[in-house]
Amino acid sequence: MAIYAIGDIQGCYDDLLRLLDKIDFNKKSDQLWFVGDLVNRGPKSLETLRFIKSLGKSAVCVLGNHDLHLLAVAYKHSPIRAKDTLSPILHAKDKDELLDWLRQRPLFHYNDDFCLLHAGLPPQWDFATAKKMAAKVERELRGDNHMKFFKHMYGNQPDQWSDKLKGQDQLRFIVNCFTRMRLCDAKGRLDFHYSGKLGTQPKHLIPWFDLAHRKNTQLKIIFGHWSALGYHHSNNCYSIDTGCLWGGQLTALKLGKKMHRISIDCKGH
Repeated sequence: MAIYAIGDIQGCYDDLLRLLDKIDFNKKSDQLWFVGDLVNRGPKSLETLRFIKSLGKSAVCVLGNHDLHLLAVAYKHSPIRAKDTLSPILHAKDKDELLDWLRQRPLFHYNDDFCLLHAGLPPQWDFATAKKMAAKVERELRGDNHMKFFKHMYGNQPDQWSDKLKGQDQLRFIVNCFTRMRLCDAKGRLDFHYSGKLGTQPKHLIPWFDLAHRKNTQLKIIFGHWSALGYHHSNNCYSIDTGCLWGGQLTALKLGKKMHRISIDCKGH
């Protein structure tokens, strides 16, 4: 079985189909690992969501910040934004079925060789802690109290890990790591302002995957979220958001002992 990790789609459904044609995807023998942000900003979020859901066990998807935003909007805990392209989902006849399916997706997926997440991990977390923290949020999302979770999800604080974090503060920090982080200071304090190209960030900020004291350096991590970073391989981490939405590329990374990148050019939206 071949496993292909796929970068951020954000509703660029036609580009996804072209990429799957290029890799000759076989639903019966292959599996797709999506890094999240299936929806929003692109023109066909509804079609993207329906298609990936229809793949069943042939697709694994972790949640990204835009996916969580869709859920928060649908559950009336966030206003729809000017650049959002979520209305077709919110007015679809199968809306409830799609949202329920999305709410069941994990923040963190792994097999014996690779880990999949949307944005990053704080340096203080090892593999066991990452699994434990993801599971805490997943229980909230899938449980009867998910409406309360979305009410408190947004915010930039706390911005640094502590074993003393509890309740909604802990859950918010976990969400921000898995779905929003790009850069930290040397002590692991998260930055939520810079999203540009690597090398032009403020001097005190370091990409999360380059922090010297990371407790998760042994993990091979596939992630997206940072389109300005593009395809990047550093310290066992593979960034595969290559900016399809913005007129860059949509990337599939065939996972194995020898990694193989396949990308298509996109017109952008």
